[in-house]
Amino acid sequence: MSPSIDERWVARLLRFRWLLWLGLLTLAIGGVLLWRWADWQRSAMDDAHEAMRSLHEVRLRAHAEHVLASIANLHSAVPQQERLQALATQRHPHDVGHLSLHLLDRNGASLFPQDAIAPLLPGHYGSQAVALWLATAQRGGGLVRFSAPLPIAGPHAASGARSHAELVVSHTAVVHPVHPWDWTLVVAAPDPAPQGVASYTRVLLAQHRCCPWVLPLVAPLVLSLGVGLLVAHGFLRRMRTWLGMWRADIAIHQAAQTCCESLLQAVFENAAVGMVMATPQGRFLRVNQHFCDLLQRTREELLGTTLDCRALTDPRDRAATESALQWAMQSQNPRFRLEKRYCRPDGSTLWVSQAAQLVRTPQGEPDHLFVVVQDIQERKSAEQALLLAASVFTAAREAIMITELDGTIVDVNESFTRITGYERAQALGQNPRMLKSGRQNDAYYRNLWTSLQRYGHWHSEIWNRHKNGELFASMQTISLVRDEHGQPRHYVALFSDITAVKRHQQQLEHMAQFDALTGLPNRALLADRLQQSMLAVQRRDLYLATVYLDLDGFKAINERIGHDAADGVLAALAARMRTVLREGDTLARVGGDEFVAVLADLPDVASCAPMLDRLLAAAMEPVPSHGETIQTSASLGVTFYPQTDSIDAEQLLRQADQAMYQAKVAGKNRYHLFDAEHDRNVRGKHESIERIRHALLQNELVLYYQPKVDMRTGQVIGAEALLRWQHPRRGVLLPGAFLPDVENDPFAVELGEWVLRTAVRQVQEWLAQSVDLCVSVNVGARQLQQSHFVDRLRNILARFPDLPQGRLELEILESNALEDLEGISQVIMDCEALGVSFALDDFGTGYSSLTYLRRLPVKTIKIDQSFVRDMLEDADDLAILTGVIGLAQAFHREVIAEGVETVDHGTALLQLGCPLGQGYGIARPMPAAAIPIWVREWRPDPAWNPEEQWRIQTDYRI
Repeated sequence: MSPSIDERWVARLLRFRWLLWLGLLTLAIGGVLLWRWADWQRSAMDDAHEAMRSLHEVRLRAHAEHVLASIANLHSAVPQQERLQALATQRHPHDVGHLSLHLLDRNGASLFPQDAIAPLLPGHYGSQAVALWLATAQRGGGLVRFSAPLPIAGPHAASGARSHAELVVSHTAVVHPVHPWDWTLVVAAPDPAPQGVASYTRVLLAQHRCCPWVLPLVAPLVLSLGVGLLVAHGFLRRMRTWLGMWRADIAIHQAAQTCCESLLQAVFENAAVGMVMATPQGRFLRVNQHFCDLLQRTREELLGTTLDCRALTDPRDRAATESALQWAMQSQNPRFRLEKRYCRPDGSTLWVSQAAQLVRTPQGEPDHLFVVVQDIQERKSAEQALLLAASVFTAAREAIMITELDGTIVDVNESFTRITGYERAQALGQNPRMLKSGRQNDAYYRNLWTSLQRYGHWHSEIWNRHKNGELFASMQTISLVRDEHGQPRHYVALFSDITAVKRHQQQLEHMAQFDALTGLPNRALLADRLQQSMLAVQRRDLYLATVYLDLDGFKAINERIGHDAADGVLAALAARMRTVLREGDTLARVGGDEFVAVLADLPDVASCAPMLDRLLAAAMEPVPSHGETIQTSASLGVTFYPQTDSIDAEQLLRQADQAMYQAKVAGKNRYHLFDAEHDRNVRGKHESIERIRHALLQNELVLYYQPKVDMRTGQVIGAEALLRWQHPRRGVLLPGAFLPDVENDPFAVELGEWVLRTAVRQVQEWLAQSVDLCVSVNVGARQLQQSHFVDRLRNILARFPDLPQGRLELEILESNALEDLEGISQVIMDCEALGVSFALDDFGTGYSSLTYLRRLPVKTIKIDQSFVRDMLEDADDLAILTGVIGLAQAFHREVIAEGVETVDHGTALLQLGCPLGQGYGIARPMPAAAIPIWVREWRPDPAWNPEEQWRIQTDYRI
């Protein structure tokens, strides 16, 4: 708030401090003048008083001297009393007023007659004054001052009593001793009166020119001016205090107003509803953030000039909005409320409840609208949902029934009447038990109520009773309805008549579970019954037989007599076989002429033999058909349950099927019992192959490499690729642990090709590391005998065009080569054309023939390690080694010994003329990454050098 003109003027006056100092100075000057004037008055009075007192003393002394002279002149012949009377009555020419003359003896008693000097008795002054006089006389006399009453003439003066009008004033007395009589003469009188002093003072003051009128006139004026200035300054200070209080009061009011405005602003902006100030024409003046959020627009968009209330209002509500506004402007009631829709930028609409108040100017003209907007979208949605629910309740094709918690029916729809036959009036107040059919037991209803209480809903099929007594099936859902506090209020049941569906379903189920031709259960129903029978016999500790039956030669009968006649024969045979089985047994048709019988509750395996014989007999009985007799037989495969291993129904059927084929192979018209042990071995082998196949896909199979060296020169001439399985649980497995299961399986070919590709790829990688080795790979008989083996090998080598020839060697077993000598020889020659050499592995363990050795174009012969391992102790093994080495040299074949496990083995082989070796004494199989390092670091044992060999050989010969 800016100060007013008067306030600024007062502030300027207060800033002139000279006004205060001028007032103080004026007061000081006035005080000095007053003090000077009073000092002059006091000095004049003191001078006058001193002069009067001096004159008074002179007069008293003169009177005393006169009295003393009179005493001296008195005649001695005159009596004393008379003389004293004469003295007492004598007056001095210069006597002063109230003069008293006293003549005292040594005791202080007055010597004058009392009638003459009554007014002058010493007792009037008091005993203290008399004592003072006597003391002064003893000291030789002198001037004495004292205070005593001053008598005033009046009615009591003559009585000698002290008047109430007496004044105590200062007196002066002249005391003289009178000798020789030892008297004391006292002449006393009061000091000069103030009137006399004042008169004399005026005379003295008159001697000064300015004192009589200047000082008495100027001093009050100066004092009045100073007091006025000080009063004016004080008034201005007080006025400033008042102005400060006034400004503080205004500041408090302004702060309160600001606080109210801030509070109003905070309420306006933070209200949980939208607030709007707009002109009557609809232009927004002010909006809060909640209103912006409701309309999904910014404040700048709403306060701009392009959007107004009409533009944001849904076109369907604009007329109602304008009508309500016109009514408020024309009526005396400024408030109105309506529900309308606003349009959002995304194209959606928002239902709001709008309470508006029209604010007018003091002249009564419409000024602006204050509008409170509340989101009622959920309420509108709920209303629409209620309307929809009501329409659904009325128009639903399903019956709807609403009950209290105790089951009392409170409402039903028209479909309820159509399905149950009960009118609405007949159903209200009743219990749903009126629809009870009796087909569901008490446990069914207990489960119903348990589901309702635990989950709040229940859904299932149920049979109900129509009003006319007929039963109908319904698909029913019951739900628990809770209020807004979560408390149960009602049950709502919704059901539809599915009787026709159930009948059709039964027909479909019969078609789906039974064979249309024979009326026997089909494969689907058989699987269910077989599963149930398996559970039953397991609980009862009994046996179950599964019989797979196939009619022998029925295909030829079908072609000969035709399909229709053959179907009749099948139906007749099925009926006969069904009659020979027990009531609890199952006979099912699973194919054209294939049947399965399930014989349950057998005390032992042998007890099923009579039933199997009856089945065979029933299948052999002639069947007449179209004028001829048809006769056939059956082959039965039988398996039993339970077994040592866990088995399911599908496996039982497969076992019986396998046994049936065994019966056919054995000659038909018989039954064959399934061998579970043999099947377990087959399945174990198959599972093992699958595990190996999975290991190959998971990169668990790897190749290790065992170096082959020339023990004489120390040269590494190659390496043999050996398969290993890095089992996730059992660790690294050797080939003997898993390869025997693969040898006679087609998977052996796939595994062998993977070994070839991996080995060739590894040779190329070693060449990139400057390690040039020939890798030998074992090839199985099944792979080698494939007609496309050479082509597959050619394709593998074609993937590595940079691989030099002679870097791949294939090892074949002697026993495999002898099975097809001509074919293997041709394969060897074709492979040599590709640059691939062959070695005859494990030579000496099979049927070794010189003819076969001559005809097989192999490059290398590998002596089996069983001969090398025991050559140092067994002379026969040493002889075999000597012979094999001689044969190899005779046929110009390289020879390499496996199983070199010690230095002595190597030494002995060198003595026999076999420098090439392979075994643990040289190196164990190792991963491919370790080969380059081993090749660079390996050195032959010193015992294998030529000089040492010559010495040892000489010693050996000696």
